[in-house]
Amino acid sequence: MAVVDTPQLDAQQGHGLRAAARSAMNMPRGRVRLRTLNNLRWLAIAGQSAALFIVYFGFGYPFPFLPCAGAIAMSMLLNVVLLLRYPSSHRLTNRDATIYLAYDVVQLAFLLYLTGGIENPFALMFLAPVVIAASTLNLGNTLILAGLAFVSISAIAIVHLPLPWSPGEALVLPQLYRAGIWSSLVIGIGFTSIYAWRIASESARMSAGLAATQLALARQHRLSALGALATAAAHELGTPLGTIAVVSRELERSLPENSSELEDARLLREQAERCRAILTRLARPEEAMLGAALRLPFGALLEDIAAPYQGEDVEILVEIAADSDRSQEPQVWRVPELLHGLGNIIENAADFARSQVRIHLRWDINVLRVSVEDDGPGFSPEIVERIGEPYTTSRPGHYALGETEMPPSGLAEHEGMGLGFFIAKTLIEQTGGVVTAGNRGSGGARVSAVWPRGAIDAAEPPSAASAYGLG
Repeated sequence: MAVVDTPQLDAQQGHGLRAAARSAMNMPRGRVRLRTLNNLRWLAIAGQSAALFIVYFGFGYPFPFLPCAGAIAMSMLLNVVLLLRYPSSHRLTNRDATIYLAYDVVQLAFLLYLTGGIENPFALMFLAPVVIAASTLNLGNTLILAGLAFVSISAIAIVHLPLPWSPGEALVLPQLYRAGIWSSLVIGIGFTSIYAWRIASESARMSAGLAATQLALARQHRLSALGALATAAAHELGTPLGTIAVVSRELERSLPENSSELEDARLLREQAERCRAILTRLARPEEAMLGAALRLPFGALLEDIAAPYQGEDVEILVEIAADSDRSQEPQVWRVPELLHGLGNIIENAADFARSQVRIHLRWDINVLRVSVEDDGPGFSPEIVERIGEPYTTSRPGHYALGETEMPPSGLAEHEGMGLGFFIAKTLIEQTGGVVTAGNRGSGGARVSAVWPRGAIDAAEPPSAASAYGLG
């Protein structure tokens, strides 16, 4: 595939990648559908109604039936009003969803106040709205709901009507046992909320990182198509331009020396030759066959990928050695996943290296192995366990996302998003490779990629990454 490598194109690609990543990460997590929350409330209404009728009419336990039924009816009325007021596809903002779930917490607290407080086994249902908030809302709104649940639990633990029980009897639980129930509810809400928040945040970060990876791979494929188109154009236009040049030369020979038509013929020939030169540059000889993927010696491919990152301050060396003297250098496919993945790894090494980057290529009958080593500071201790996750970076002065952080909207365009290594790892894994990273004992970082034989050097090229779906 022909790849058009220009600084402007690289800058545009990087700008688009960062913009897409920021767009994916900045999408409000609280935009859940009203219909989803309404359906959950209908389930709660059904459960509350069943418990109300079974306890009052089935067991005959006395309690304030009408106020409890009124609270349930209020929830039913609110659901009906919302269904009539908004379409089923309506999505709630963080603020609206917080108010929606806060009502559920208050309604549950009122029902429990009338039926025994936290001594009522259904006090466990306080977990539901808080966990939903932790899974869908931002951190601030989740904390608001968790605080409201904590206040409600504490209030009904102190002030509540007796637990419904057999007439003439009273169930009095020991004070220590009630304190244990309160503690378990508070701890349970805190633990499940934190757990749900961490899982949802990790899922959001991975989804945004994969979206950026898909964009990078799609752009690489489009660049390949552009290169193939340029090669085809050069081939198709070469013959008519050659004909124009020949005819213009004949005209030059046949026209008088001082005629105005002679100057026009010369200009025509010069412009035709210029067009041919432009097309020749677009279709470089080494890429003339790259409309389809081309197989190259692995060492030559690594040198080609590393060439754009060679600089005056950093030297990039490619060292090739087979584990067997009789083993021939493998021919690998020049596919976008490999170009972009290895290119990102080499670029990162060149950015952090002080003076030198070494690329070691090894192979035997079982595996192909590429190791990229630099003499820079190595990976920071605080991220070495998280290498390969999206939005993890140790670049000085660049923004790195924590476990539950979202990138600020005011990020400058040049700031690092910590996606380079994640994208490289994802793309290389799609070709059948395994990527590992760590620090060298002598200083600097080492990133290694290992492929089983036949993954990238088989008779057929590696398949595209599930049509950019990346698996």
